[in-house]
Amino acid sequence: MSSRVLFGLFLAVVAIASVDCNSERDALIVWKHGLVDPSNALQSWNSTLPSPCTWYRITCNSENSVIRVDLGDNNLSGILVPELGILANLEYLEVYGNNLFGSIPDEIGNLKKLVSLDLYQNNLTGKIPTSLGQLSSLRFMRFYNNRLTGSIPPSLGNLTSLQILELNSNLLTGTVPVEVSNLVQSGTYLNVSDNMLQGTADRSNSTSNRANYCCELLLFRINLFVALIYISLF
Repeated sequence: MSSRVLFGLFLAVVAIASVDCNSERDALIVWKHGLVDPSNALQSWNSTLPSPCTWYRITCNSENSVIRVDLGDNNLSGILVPELGILANLEYLEVYGNNLFGSIPDEIGNLKKLVSLDLYQNNLTGKIPTSLGQLSSLRFMRFYNNRLTGSIPPSLGNLTSLQILELNSNLLTGTVPVEVSNLVQSGTYLNVSDNMLQGTADRSNSTSNRANYCCELLLFRINLFVALIYISLF
């Protein structure tokens, strides 16, 4: 193969990498425009730079693709944007302890390499997207202390790699799907307390031991107690 052909292939690879970097940069800039940042945590997020890898709280891999976004406890307010679903190699999305509001975009379910999704202690509303059941690599999903509504998607039961699933302290209704309660058998820590859930999970196909059943019953009583207080107030 001639040197000219090799050089052409090299340029093609560089061009593809540049496009990928630019698309990730552009997605993060769109998100920045949807955020209020009184502490200037995002000051280094400069759209004139070819890559976001030098930005504050952004970590990239050896191919200059974003793998971590660490913006926990940065006094940010605003929304999560659908463009975040472009970050195909993202492994950690850490935006806990801010004042984010609005819904969780369905596009987050496109992040197939995601290991940790920490959205806790914000003001997020709306339903938990069923698309999150596609995150097969996910080990940590912590959504507690938000204002999420609707039912728990049975699709979360597909997340067999989960070690921690914390949905407590929201406004979730319905019951715990058997698909989700069965994750406990695989060692997943599940917390759905302080919601407005009713009943216990359908146990017709479950072989959980008595200890797991007692844990579910405790969570049910906590949810029922909160629901009774809510009804008495309104």
